[in-house]
Amino acid sequence: MNEQFNQLDKNITNLRDILAREEGKRDKLIEQLSKNDRMLIETKKEIELLEEVSLVFQKTSEFAREQAKFQIETLVTKCLQYVFESNIEFEIELNELRNKANAEFYVTDITDELIIKTKPELSRGGGVVDIVSLALRIAFLQIHKPPIEGPLILDEPAKHVSEDYIYNVGDFLKQTSEMFNRQIIMVTHNQHLSSIGNQAYKVQLVGSKSICTLIEE
Repeated sequence: MNEQFNQLDKNITNLRDILAREEGKRDKLIEQLSKNDRMLIETKKEIELLEEVSLVFQKTSEFAREQAKFQIETLVTKCLQYVFESNIEFEIELNELRNKANAEFYVTDITDELIIKTKPELSRGGGVVDIVSLALRIAFLQIHKPPIEGPLILDEPAKHVSEDYIYNVGDFLKQTSEMFNRQIIMVTHNQHLSSIGNQAYKVQLVGSKSICTLIEE
């Protein structure tokens, strides 16, 4: 009988040890669960904060994009109106294409009777494309952050613009250089455009050599 009692005591002691260990495991699990709950609450707060920051960035980006769009449209429109002496406007249409921002360019001719909206390459021949391209380069240089220093280098600008408007192109380039305090280096076959520079050089191919000669004013 004593042996049975002793064995029973041992079993009870073992069970108590097992119970203590299991209670310890339970307490650790409860503590870990509480810790996870706190982490979950903090993570939710961080997610909410990130969503708010993302929304701010999105609104800021949209505002900056609209501001840049307005500045570019204004500068290109003024350039077109100055060169062609008409009520012509430049427009940018922004949209999403395959989850990427996409921009389409248009020019609008406004007369007393009609409003004609076309792509630049379809408006008045190639001259409009030349001027739009020129004005866009200037606009992008001026609104770029951080600022892009250095000269504006042009290769045959306005080569499709008729002689009726080429003098306006020359005046526009001079005013642009003065207004933005930016040197313009230009390669051109047009005599009027070559004559408006502070310094002009004539390059001739003699045999296999290019001879560069200063053009006296």
